[in-house]
This record gives sequence, structure tokens and C-alpha cells, in this order.
Amino acid sequence: MPRRSWLSAIVLAVILGGAPADLAHAAPAAAHDATTTAHAEVTGTGRNVRVVLDLEYDLLMKSAWLYAEAYEAKERTEQLRQLKVNRDAVIGYVTGRFAVAYDDKPCTPTVADDADVRVRGEAAFAVLTLAYACGGEGSHAISSALFPDAESFVHSTETIVRYDLDGEKGSAVLVAGSPTLRIGERRASTQVGEFALLGAEHLLFGLDHILFLLSLLIGARRLRDIVLTASAFTAAHSITFLLAAMGIVDVPAAIVEPVIAVSITVVALANLLGRQEDRLGRWRLPIVFAFGLVHGLGFAGALDLDRSGSWELLLSLLSFNLGIEVTQLAIIAALFPLLVLLRRTSAARWAVAALSVPIVAVSLYWFFDRIPLPL
Repeated sequence: MPRRSWLSAIVLAVILGGAPADLAHAAPAAAHDATTTAHAEVTGTGRNVRVVLDLEYDLLMKSAWLYAEAYEAKERTEQLRQLKVNRDAVIGYVTGRFAVAYDDKPCTPTVADDADVRVRGEAAFAVLTLAYACGGEGSHAISSALFPDAESFVHSTETIVRYDLDGEKGSAVLVAGSPTLRIGERRASTQVGEFALLGAEHLLFGLDHILFLLSLLIGARRLRDIVLTASAFTAAHSITFLLAAMGIVDVPAAIVEPVIAVSITVVALANLLGRQEDRLGRWRLPIVFAFGLVHGLGFAGALDLDRSGSWELLLSLLSFNLGIEVTQLAIIAALFPLLVLLRRTSAARWAVAALSVPIVAVSLYWFFDRIPLPL
């Protein structure tokens, strides 16, 4: 084989083929075995602040150093019982790592309502409601150090904060490097940057979305093909992403996640069976558009901003989507030229099979793994 053929094949194998070793263990679009996202809704004025926290149930119970019977509970009734029995440990952990201050003076937290449990995506989240009594005058600050890397359960935890506090509304993403939000000091540009980065991270770490995009790239033979398919995918997932994130459309994750896996299988199989445009023909763009609608629901599940429409919410949604699109374009710009080069060599047919077969295998595994088991 010519040197250029080997070089192209090796580069693509490293970029695309190395992933499947880890993919079979990946969870749905927002995998929780490696990282997590905490959610905080903060409302109030002056001396009285109310905080509603959504925290991944099993991770919360582990971080509070409770026994396996607590963090391994799967039924909602048992999870509620465990939250009640272990209330002091859970609240102690949370209030030690999530704080509200007023005029730089710590506010005093108390439990406002009984704990609840709800499902986000495929994971159970504990819902904790706290009331903070504040003294002094000035402005509020919100800080989060929930689930730090040092605990070794997850890494790179992000806390999405939605606030309506001191007459100001907005959203923010708190991370270890920037754990504090000071109300009144944030600009719209900061919010745009934070949620754009969050969108980019979600695409990069949402391995099923990456595999779908890579399958489209492998099957596209001309720049025009990838421009059309990428545009169809972008338009479709943007529509459902915005509708779902704003609460207008609600489709259970038990349906969305298996269909996302099927979409990867269909496109990857088309690559194996022959030229994608020959096999799918005039149905190629409608098929990509339809699957893009489903992927948009997956993107929305990661952000999970489901309040009624507002400028602050819309800004977060558009910024998150911008991060997805920029990252998607960067992947296309980096990989498509390599694929074009590869198709001009004798390694083309071998590489398509070598890359597509693992994608089909992993996506089929995901499909069966994501089908809810009957009770």
C-alpha cells in the first residue's frame, strides 16, 4: 500500500477507531458515571432566599458517606425513605458545599420542604428545598463546591444556576475554577460564553452524538453532501432542542435514547452497504432530518431548562446551541479533508468497514441497553 494510504488510514484509525473501546460502557447522551450536573433555582429578595437543588440521587448519597442500601436504592419510595432517614447527613453535606451570602455574610440555611425525587434523563435526582435567612444589606452571592474532584466519585462537576434574585434574572454555570456567582456583576456576554462552552462539552462528551456525526462524515463523498446533511441535522436538532428545553415538547428519555442509538446504526449500516447516496437516495436528507429531531431532544435533556420563556432562558438556550454548532463545524473541518484524502487511496474501502463495523456494534449495544426493562 502506498505510504499516503497507510498514513491516512492510521490517522483516521487513531481519531475515529480508538473510541469504541470506551464507547460500549458509555451511558446515554449525558453520561453520569464520569461527571454530573447539579441544578439550582434561586429566588428571593433581601433577607429571604429560597433555593431548590436537583442533585443526582446515588451520587449525593455516596458523597454524604452513607451505606450502600442508601445509594443503591432504585425505587422512588425507597429513595424517599432513605432521604428522610438520612436527612441530617444529606443536608449537612449540601449546606457545607452550597452557600448563599448577603453583603459577604453567610446566610443561614434551613430545610423548607420535604425532599423529593424526580427523573432527569435516565437518572434519579434528589430535590432539596432550602430557605436561607440573610442579614445585612447589599447584594447576594451564590457559591457551589458540590461533588468536587477530590471526592473521587465524579469529575468536572458543573452547577447550573437559574436565579431571580434582587430584581435580576439570569442563568450561570458554576465550576471549580469559578465557583461563585455575584448578583449584579454578571454581563450577558459571560452567560453566553458559559453556556456555549457547556454546549461544546456536551457534544464532545456525548459520544452517541459524536458517532452519529462521524457516521454522516464517513458516508459523505463530496463537500456538498456533508454541507447538506450537516445543515439538515443542525436545523432539525435546533428545532426540537428549543421546543423541549422550553417545555413545549416533552418526550420521555426511555424513547429518545434508544432511537438515538438506532439512528447511529442506520447511518453506519448505510456506509457498510455502499455509497450512502445510492442506498438512501432521495430519502437521505429526510432521514437525517428525522433523526436530528430526536437528537435535539437528547441535547435538551442535558441542559434541562424547562421554565416558561424569557429572554434570560432564551439566551442560555441559544448560547448552548451555539456551542454545539461551533464544535460540530470544527469536527467536520478537521476530519472531512482526511476522509477526502483517504478516498483517493487504495485504503478507502478497508477504512470505511474498519470504522463503521465498531460503530454499528456499539450503537446496537446501546439500543438494547437503553430499552427499559419491564417491571
